[in-house]
Amino acid sequence: MSGASALARSLGVSPLVIGLTIVAFGTSAPEMFSSAVAALAGEPELAIGNALGSNLFNVGVALGVAAIISPLKPSNSLIRLPFEPTSLIDDEIPALLLVTLVTGALLFNLHVGVFDALVLLGITALFVYRQIKKRTDSPPEFKQADLPNVSKLQAIVYLLLGLVLLIGSAEFLVWAASFIAETLGVSTAIIGLTIVALGTSLPELATTITCALKRQHDLAIGTIFGSNILNLLAVLPFPGLFSPGPIEPLLLSRDYLVVLVLTLLLSYYCYRGIKRKKMIGRVCGLIFLSIYCGWFTVMLIQLGT
Repeated sequence: MSGASALARSLGVSPLVIGLTIVAFGTSAPEMFSSAVAALAGEPELAIGNALGSNLFNVGVALGVAAIISPLKPSNSLIRLPFEPTSLIDDEIPALLLVTLVTGALLFNLHVGVFDALVLLGITALFVYRQIKKRTDSPPEFKQADLPNVSKLQAIVYLLLGLVLLIGSAEFLVWAASFIAETLGVSTAIIGLTIVALGTSLPELATTITCALKRQHDLAIGTIFGSNILNLLAVLPFPGLFSPGPIEPLLLSRDYLVVLVLTLLLSYYCYRGIKRKKMIGRVCGLIFLSIYCGWFTVMLIQLGT
């Protein structure tokens, strides 16, 4: 992630677009690689559980804990006021809502296939293109201490080394997750929602808390928005492309439903923060964390019955 961020800075990309794309991709890369490996290994529900579980963890734990530690100020660029229908894919709040609703519609038939994957990949390409185009229209501003001060060559080397390590760790993670699921006698979806999602979401937790402590609010919130969008758009297509088939009903009725609730709350608090100039404070953080803990408890109860 440091290599990608430094490379983007050297190319003149603004801090917020780094949070929404480069850093978000870097923190979502573990989910993407592990989901691709899981789908290729014939474990599509592990990949789907990983994507949904990561979004739950990102908002419920990463952003929740960050807001408890240090209240966050939403950036005005998350949504334009007054809202314009043309900003659905340009502004992050409506984009995340749109992507979440589209994902729910695609999962509604309890089947993930090639058509679903192509729809999500098409939106991914459009989202990244529009974000980069919009952000590069305005001059970037940087603080020297915000990102690693390395050369382009060093940044490229760090980036390539990180990708190699990600591929190797993704192989091991999927093997370990499948072994744990078989040993415990539970579905791979449960392991994807919990252990795998926790492991692959640690970068978001570390990034968000670090940015909150440094008062880099744009980067903290942008990372969560970008990561959650990419988790749905760029992680879920792998099962559809490599291992299409039916999914567990609880992935929709329980897990996706909580993802939707957290997404709606996050969007509301950010919108309110922008319109009324309020922070995402400790109470909001506690609400996010409580919802995550409640979902986790319900899942454990259902698992034991």
